[in-house]
Amino acid sequence: MNKVKLLWGKHPLVTALSLGFMVLGIGCISWSMFGIFGQSNYFVDTSNSYKAPTTIDSKAKAVVGGGTSKVELDQSLDKNMQIKTLYPVYPVDGDNIGSLTIPALNRKLTIIQGTSVDNLREGVGHFTQSVLPGEADNCVLSGHRDTVFRKVGSLKIGDLLILKTSAGTFTYEISGTRIVHKDDKTVIVPTDNAILTMTTCYPFNFIGNAPDRYIISATLIKNK
Repeated sequence: MNKVKLLWGKHPLVTALSLGFMVLGIGCISWSMFGIFGQSNYFVDTSNSYKAPTTIDSKAKAVVGGGTSKVELDQSLDKNMQIKTLYPVYPVDGDNIGSLTIPALNRKLTIIQGTSVDNLREGVGHFTQSVLPGEADNCVLSGHRDTVFRKVGSLKIGDLLILKTSAGTFTYEISGTRIVHKDDKTVIVPTDNAILTMTTCYPFNFIGNAPDRYIISATLIKNK
């Protein structure tokens, strides 16, 4: 009789252990299924979230909003993509970013990033708030009239200016010259096309701080 009671008393414990293992097993299977489902959704989300790093400028936004031709939008997007891809690493002040060759003067000059006194002592200075050579906007270079830009006053419309950088070789053709006051900031305004603006002090034979600037404008005609 005591043996029967002892065996009967063990049955609830066995039953409880069995139920516990069943619950644990179901829980493990459910957790595994949840993990697999969640992981598949994660990969779908991340693969669809990637987009090319384009930037639409104000002109492009205006085209989208106004519903004008898609060609204008494509050109605007191409301009922004070019700015981002021509120079993956932007130069810092004092870097040697390339060379400027002036065939008409038989001269090849070093281009330095920045227009500080030290930079202009090393070569032609690139105005850092303008685009780099080859980019679709206004690239501004400055130099001293008695050193790197000596005799630039003899250059004529149609003469070539060849800039070579890490992004390639860019050939500009001189389209005009003008003289402005030294405080005139219109020489560094943005443009729709790829142009080159070169500035130097004027008059060329002035002693001391010259009051004006001699400006040479050129248009990009070839790049490779």
